[in-house]
Amino acid sequence: MSDVEKAAQDAVQAAQQSEQYALLLAAVQAAQAQQAPCQHAHPVPAARPSSAGKWVAAGVGGSVFLLAVAVSAVAVAVSAVALTVCLLVLRSVWQDIRREREERRG
Repeated sequence: MSDVEKAAQDAVQAAQQSEQYALLLAAVQAAQAQQAPCQHAHPVPAARPSSAGKWVAAGVGGSVFLLAVAVSAVAVAVSAVALTVCLLVLRSVWQDIRREREERRG
């Protein structure tokens, strides 16, 4: 094989490799074009709260409600005691006034 034939063969192989590289480069560019982000805005999905969070919130809400009911019950009990003491004092005063009236008349 002469140098000219060998050089021609190398040139043919280089041309074939160039075509292969060009096809490979075109395939890579096409794949990148498909993966490129689109230009329009996508709606962001709302984050879902976990079910554990719901149970914690329900527990906290229930505890606050029961605490409010307990405080209200204590307030009603204190009011009832205060009203009872007030009525007993007024009854005692009323009885004293009646006794004084009877003593003046009799």
